[in-house]
Amino acid sequence: MKLTVWGAAQQVTGSMHLLELDNYKILIDCGLDYEKDTWLEENEQFPFAPNEIDVVILTHAHIDHSGNLPTLVRLGFEGQILCTPPTADLTEVLLFDSVNIFLSKQRKKRRGKREFSSGPRPLYLHKHVMETVDRFVTIGFNKTFRLNGDASLTFVPVGHLLGAAAAVLTINKNGQERSIAFSGDIGRKNYPVLNDPSQLPEVDYLVCESTYGGRVHKDSNSIEEMLVQTVNEACIKTPGRLIIPAFSVGRTQALVYSLNRIFSKGLLPKVKVFVDSPMANHATQIFRRHHHLLNEEAQEFYRQQGDEFEFDNLEYVEDMEASKAISNYFEPCIIISSAGMLEGGRIQDHLFYNIQNYYCTILFIGYCAKNTLGYRLLRGDPIVTIRHRELSVYATIKQSDHFSGHGDHNDLMSFVKQQDTEKLKKVFLVHGELSSMQSLQESLQLEGFHTEIASRGYTYMLD
Repeated sequence: MKLTVWGAAQQVTGSMHLLELDNYKILIDCGLDYEKDTWLEENEQFPFAPNEIDVVILTHAHIDHSGNLPTLVRLGFEGQILCTPPTADLTEVLLFDSVNIFLSKQRKKRRGKREFSSGPRPLYLHKHVMETVDRFVTIGFNKTFRLNGDASLTFVPVGHLLGAAAAVLTINKNGQERSIAFSGDIGRKNYPVLNDPSQLPEVDYLVCESTYGGRVHKDSNSIEEMLVQTVNEACIKTPGRLIIPAFSVGRTQALVYSLNRIFSKGLLPKVKVFVDSPMANHATQIFRRHHHLLNEEAQEFYRQQGDEFEFDNLEYVEDMEASKAISNYFEPCIIISSAGMLEGGRIQDHLFYNIQNYYCTILFIGYCAKNTLGYRLLRGDPIVTIRHRELSVYATIKQSDHFSGHGDHNDLMSFVKQQDTEKLKKVFLVHGELSSMQSLQESLQLEGFHTEIASRGYTYMLD
């Protein structure tokens, strides 16, 4: 076996790993790498021939793992894309949204009677997404799927997102069995709606994410306690509005379910809640479709209270007219809208009209990359630019780590320590900043695990 890490090597985005067997090439994930200024060109230039890849294994739907699949198809890949059923459904939603983002960056110019597009050329179009979706073959959790005569695949649930899985590959060669697991992204325990990560079978090699290496979630109270306190301060004690930027897939569903539990228990008066994101509405339908995969707490809530994602004071906003009408709602309310880093979407309209409102609180529940509007607000900039206008920041800015979908340093250690140090020959660390990888590597080595920080483009020979 030969392993080459082509993405998420000493960085977070762009997950892409190539496993080569005898005359058989397996690509694990094919995510967008958007950490470089030349990210469009970087994503279009694969370091291998796409038509030579026999099969793709997709661990979960997030764009940094799935977002470059249509480019792979556009450039010649003709094989199957294997994933769990929820991952197929969520990936379709996210990829079509990705195209819309590409197209929104193009500006239309008129020259005479003809119209021309300027700005960056889209990486792929809707037709390429449709061709990609046609290649999905879905496999349930913990079911063995034979790739060819020598290799088989099993998906093991790891939390993080509905349908997310570690890919465990078993290879038989000359009567000897070897196994390698790719963790994908590992979730945290007791996360709303999702099950805890399952234990992997013992393997010979492990390719493990390290996003939160060296960092521990500092939650001094529960999700419900944090939300009750925040809503009480923002909407009850002071009759204002609470704006929560949230990623449409996964984060919004966890937040809506948590608010549902709070209101159903009578812990807060029934403040109006708007979910203003068409993509979040589509994703919620997918969560309903795969309801049997939600955790036992959510299942029990459904049996006792009904739909986890629906309650009396909740309104899913569909069209733009209804979205604009929220600005004329003068009662205390909660507005959940995308995108989480504030770099686009309807959230910018809500910020435009509320950033100078002393009675508005903005609660961040996710990571904001550098140079994004969300990052500047969290940094404490007194003036920000929204919709090409400079606006003073009078709203209250808050942040919570409660809804992070990534397991922290302790969760990652627990995940790896389930392995036998005698059998596990090496752990390859990917999907994290170098400092995070170094922290996790140091801790794993103290536990007796042979650990290596993967280098981009380096081929590792696995016996």
